[in-house]
Amino acid sequence: MNQKPDLIYNCVMRTYRAANLNVLWFLIVLNVVLFIITLLRPAETIAFLGLTPALLSQKPWTIISSMFIHGSLFHLLFNMIGLYFLGSFLIRAVGERSFLAVFFLGGLAGNILFILLAPFSTGIGASGAICALGGALAAMVPRAPVLVFPLPIPIPLWAAIIIFLFLSFLPGIAWQAHIGGLVLGLIAGLIFKKRRRIYYF
Repeated sequence: MNQKPDLIYNCVMRTYRAANLNVLWFLIVLNVVLFIITLLRPAETIAFLGLTPALLSQKPWTIISSMFIHGSLFHLLFNMIGLYFLGSFLIRAVGERSFLAVFFLGGLAGNILFILLAPFSTGIGASGAICALGGALAAMVPRAPVLVFPLPIPIPLWAAIIIFLFLSFLPGIAWQAHIGGLVLGLIAGLIFKKRRRIYYF
């Protein structure tokens, strides 16, 4: 029996999956590089790329650039771990383009709500975009088991999202961006689910 077609198919699929994950690694590397720059020149970098609603008319790019700036190593690690796991699942489920749409539109939605509700603050971080990824997955596969530190057993994804939402109200966290991103993600997830796609995890 000739197994050559199967071998070619497997190679193509491995290449396809790797290509799909490249955009995810690009986003992660971009965040890491900008974090290193922020460590070297914190005040200047945050002032130039961070989102300050009162200065948005002078620095319109910050509604996007602020999504790639982080204030501490813990902030960066927490967001990048979330981006990798939620992003890799969402890419497999809906494809690269839809993943990018959810990521950026979720980040924008979070930043818009931040502008409306915290006009005199400065916001940085990818949390709004990552909340959108979590919201989309929660709408599509709410019972998917996930591990949440320090819980010893998996819990449903919808429960993990609720826990994360409560943590968003801790001091120093831009809960406005989290809620804006989450709502956008939930809407996107319902749209994906209505299209009756098949999700593999």
